[in-house]
Amino acid sequence: MAHYLVIVESPAKVKTIKKFLGSNYTVAASNGHVRDLPKSQMGIDVEHDYEPKYITIRGKGDILANLRKEVKKADRVYLATDPDREGEAISWHLSAALKLDEKKMRRITFNEITKNAVKASLKEPREIDMDLVDAQQARRALDRMVGYRISPLLWAKVKRGLSAGRVQSVALRMIADREEEINAFIPQEYWSLDAILRIPGEKRPLVAKFYGTKKQKLVIHSREELDQILQEVDNAAYQIVSIKKGERIRKSPLPFTTSTLQQEAAKALNFGTQKTMRIAQQLYEGVDIKGTGTVGVISYLRTDSTRISVEADAAARSYIGQTYGEEYVAERGTVKQTEQKIQDAHEAIRPSDITRTPASIKDSLTRDQFRLYQLIWKRFTASRMQPARFETTSVKIGAGDYVFTVSTSRVLFEGFRSVYMEAEEEKEESNVLVNALGPDTELTKESFQSKQHFTQPPSHFTEATLVKALEEQGIGRPSTYAPTITTILARRYVTKEGKNLYLTEIGEVVDHIMKQSFPSIVDVSFTANMEGLLDMVEEGKVPWKEVIRNFYPDLDEAVQIAEKEQESVTIEDEVTDVICEECGRNMVVKYGPHGKFLACPGFPECRNTKPYLEKIGVPCPLCGKEVVIRKTKKGRRYYGCENSPECDFMSWQKPSTEKCPECGGYMLEKGNKLVCANEKCGYVKNRKLEKSENS
Repeated sequence: MAHYLVIVESPAKVKTIKKFLGSNYTVAASNGHVRDLPKSQMGIDVEHDYEPKYITIRGKGDILANLRKEVKKADRVYLATDPDREGEAISWHLSAALKLDEKKMRRITFNEITKNAVKASLKEPREIDMDLVDAQQARRALDRMVGYRISPLLWAKVKRGLSAGRVQSVALRMIADREEEINAFIPQEYWSLDAILRIPGEKRPLVAKFYGTKKQKLVIHSREELDQILQEVDNAAYQIVSIKKGERIRKSPLPFTTSTLQQEAAKALNFGTQKTMRIAQQLYEGVDIKGTGTVGVISYLRTDSTRISVEADAAARSYIGQTYGEEYVAERGTVKQTEQKIQDAHEAIRPSDITRTPASIKDSLTRDQFRLYQLIWKRFTASRMQPARFETTSVKIGAGDYVFTVSTSRVLFEGFRSVYMEAEEEKEESNVLVNALGPDTELTKESFQSKQHFTQPPSHFTEATLVKALEEQGIGRPSTYAPTITTILARRYVTKEGKNLYLTEIGEVVDHIMKQSFPSIVDVSFTANMEGLLDMVEEGKVPWKEVIRNFYPDLDEAVQIAEKEQESVTIEDEVTDVICEECGRNMVVKYGPHGKFLACPGFPECRNTKPYLEKIGVPCPLCGKEVVIRKTKKGRRYYGCENSPECDFMSWQKPSTEKCPECGGYMLEKGNKLVCANEKCGYVKNRKLEKSENS
């Protein structure tokens, strides 16, 4: 009887797949990659046409030795690593490391780890797809070149342990640019105005919102404008101008891709990207379901396609028809069109069996596994259901030359919403009083409610919104989002407070160096174009070394220029007037993981360190002492008084020495403007920029 060996990546998959195959199959794991570029050097031979030097990863010797023994016993070897570029590359590295005979080696892939999917893949074995492998080799080589050529410059200029990366540096730049935008934002004042109206016979009042004139919508910018409008509408007759009824449709959502799953899990479950991917991996590789055994409950988790297989689509429609009724089953043929290249060999993320409801397997899952599985199951089920339909009523109420509006909506058909609603979906306005209005309804004005507002700056990136922005700009691929965010947080370039991501001082320094010396590396469109080239390698349209040949000479030149510029500037520790109380030397400024700190130059004999409080030459608006740059525990910079905690002055923006001529308060620097810190005052003026700021 013939004997077969199936090699997968993770031990968790071994356990799941073993149960699906007969006794003549052995299933073994490679534990991820077995070969890689060496850590001690760049590992790409620039002199010999950029040939990569692959070595066995340290610690993988025993795993390979065991696999070689199994290979000898087998009549055929199936390489069953993940169905993407990286998985294809792992299979290729395995075939090289194990010196597999091409005649007895085949590649198989499955989108879900179920008995049917695994058995079907064994009936359709193929050769290793070298276009996929080459796309992965190109990505690895590009990332290695950027990291190994630029990181040493950061070590020399700032501190050891920092790193630059092709995708991480662009993500850092996007966060830094957003921070600049927020800091330069100047709030604009506006007012809202509601009319409280009475309908004859109704106990509750009707609240109508100010719209504008009969011709156009108006924004009330100031108290003066508000007072003028109030004067005109105070004694006006309130009459129904129009009642419009309509129908609105809310389309059912598309099933999850990697990016949309990360975004929705962040919003609905408060999961970080890394946590989402870790739990999704567990659900894909297999969980032990009571009465069924170990099985993968979702399809492959790294995908940017919303396509669903014909079988899964048919099963979903059948389930929805039986459970909710035929009227809930969606019409066929709603497919998302996209200009970007997507890995369409994959499907969207979906349950491997729609009849395996979250409630039915809740006892077999951890709390987090259940919550994520439920989100995926509900989203997929909803994607195969009819849209929700609403009846809308919009009423315009005239008051002299001005118009107030009130609207409501009523659910006509729940459709997909009977299963799933997005975390940030707006609640439908439901105002039963609107239905009591007719063209001749008499309305009486009772009072007005007005409120002052200020426009808000763009919000800080969260992990979810950063993933969305990276995807929209075409930067990175499904497998890169979580590691990119993890890296910039681990390097402390960015800190996370609540859900928001903030730039740290060290992140600011690294971003500045990258923008100055390597503008193309951190250029968003350049990085997106590079992703396009990698896709063309995958499609077999561009040789992978062609991409490297076009990229490396420019990088090399930029590095050489940056090295020369650095050689002419010896970076010495900045000596301060702070005396070390342990040995009497003047302390110096150093960079640590959280930014600048004071250290004794007598290290290692004297190990004294202190927080570095950099003065900005501005007196504290509250007590007159010096304002210094401080940091939160997580490394986010702010301005505080040197006399803290006695004085509690604190500002995220840099205060100015100038006082506000209108209210006498202190002013803040926002880009090229000075703005009064008191929002209600709202005084703004242009500020004179120093030469160093203009340059």
